[in-house]
Amino acid sequence: MIIARIIAVAIGYACGLFETGYFYGKKKGVDIRTKGSGNSGATNTLRTFGWKAGLVTCLGDILKTVAAVLAVKLIFGRTYTEDIILLELYAGFGAVLGHNFPFYLKFKGGKGVACTGGMVLAVFPIVAPVSMGLFLVISAVTKYVSLGSIIGLISVFVQVVIYGQLGIITVPMGIRAEFYIVTACFTILGVWQHRANIRRLANGTENKIGAKKKEQK
Repeated sequence: MIIARIIAVAIGYACGLFETGYFYGKKKGVDIRTKGSGNSGATNTLRTFGWKAGLVTCLGDILKTVAAVLAVKLIFGRTYTEDIILLELYAGFGAVLGHNFPFYLKFKGGKGVACTGGMVLAVFPIVAPVSMGLFLVISAVTKYVSLGSIIGLISVFVQVVIYGQLGIITVPMGIRAEFYIVTACFTILGVWQHRANIRRLANGTENKIGAKKKEQK
């Protein structure tokens, strides 16, 4: 099972290396990492190129994570029938690591929010309505995508623990603690990747989505 975990993370990392925003920018002759916040995620792509680019990037980052989870399920599904959900989780986390820290871009990628969303849809979709709903509502009301992302990430972990304990998400008792820990890693890493945003939110200098450049300054 240890080897299976390592392989699952490796498959996820390989899938996560497809930086949708970076390649979209390259088609436009721009390195997205030199613009705005300097990361290659959906929000920065949206701010730089517009809504179409942001949507394409978001969908691409979601799908690459789903692909990683499905690949691991296909490879290990028959061998680890009961524990496959944990390996799927490791694949999703590997995809986030590949997205956030791509070796060919000097480990400078995105923040992993869309990838985490892809993991949620692929591994425990029951969590998606609340976490994505919170993200959309908070982002729309406050105009702070970072705040919506942070709250959405935290809600993923909270829901998984609640649903897991209630038996709504079926996780074998033998791997339940590890399952919660790996899920927590998504939230911890996601919040850590937003540490600069958190400082700006605290200082009242965080950029609002749709704000004019003059207002952002």
